[in-house]
Amino acid sequence: MKRPDQKIERVTVAAYRIPTDYPESDGTLEWTSTTLVVVKAQAGDKIGLGYTYADTATARLIADLLARVVEAGDALDVTANWSAMLSAVRNLGRAGVASMAIAAVDSALWDLKAHILGLPLVDLLAGARRGVPVYGSGGFTSYDNLRLARQLSDWAAQGIRRVKMKVGREPDRDLDRVKAARDAVGPTVELFVDANGAYSRKQALAFAFDFAQLGVTWFEEPVTSDDLEGLRLIRDRAPAQLDVAAGEYGYDLFYFRRMLDAGAVDVLQADASRCGGISGFLRVAALCEAHPLALSAHCCPTLHLHLCCAVRPAIHLEYFHDHVRIEQMLFDGAPVPDRGILSPDLSRPGIGFDLKTSDAAEFAL
Repeated sequence: MKRPDQKIERVTVAAYRIPTDYPESDGTLEWTSTTLVVVKAQAGDKIGLGYTYADTATARLIADLLARVVEAGDALDVTANWSAMLSAVRNLGRAGVASMAIAAVDSALWDLKAHILGLPLVDLLAGARRGVPVYGSGGFTSYDNLRLARQLSDWAAQGIRRVKMKVGREPDRDLDRVKAARDAVGPTVELFVDANGAYSRKQALAFAFDFAQLGVTWFEEPVTSDDLEGLRLIRDRAPAQLDVAAGEYGYDLFYFRRMLDAGAVDVLQADASRCGGISGFLRVAALCEAHPLALSAHCCPTLHLHLCCAVRPAIHLEYFHDHVRIEQMLFDGAPVPDRGILSPDLSRPGIGFDLKTSDAAEFAL
């Protein structure tokens, strides 16, 4: 039986810059706003939405190139459209802006396909579970100990059993900050730290033992992710209770394969808004399953919810303060955890969200 012809008629993009609610920083970067890039793909009376957090150059690339690459393509053949976009950016470079632009369009096309078929994305992907644990993520280095403690303890009070804080900007303060965080959340909540690659190898190794004494169970990017030997060193020599994690800056499958081949991490991170969208994330998940290795989704909780319910290696997703705040403000249908578990709304097709256009207008670029 021949399936109906569903052509992608139009792809549009908009960008919004949203100020943070407080200055934010980690071990290697400071920021006071976040840019959201939203893509809309239309076929007949069905519309799909996708997004990424990226520079406005990403929106420009979508408008100037990627929209016309996929327009008139088959809305049900997402893989063909994804492959066409990969080919189109050959001379621009696959990583960075190009990959994030592809990610936003690809996510919109998956959402569109699910809307056409009348399915939530998790069902379209033949989901493995109906909910996924989250970890509260923030604890920026710009926070004083009081603000840090309040944010993390609020998550714990909501039933979130894992919380993450930033370290590495002022190493002399890090142990004091981690102690304050531990006191705030108590002994039963898992405490994660993220250095964003700020430490040297020997610094990171020393801190691994100190953090473990404070009950830390996750050490993210103790050294730069470009230093695979350094990550492997920390993974091999750190206390057994401390998982080393990295991968959020991966844009293509080769990056993730190199990280896994090096034995650099206990848990691989991937971000569908960076690694080529839902199509890219599914391939990273397959790589994890083949090794086998646990997978954790980086940021963008609305985008990652259905994906993490669909792929077996996923163990949790990051409930990142900055993105949670934006998605609750601007997305109708942004999910909220119940006792630390995020579950998709199966009554909504696709990824399950709509842009609050009027609310977003004040942030438009």
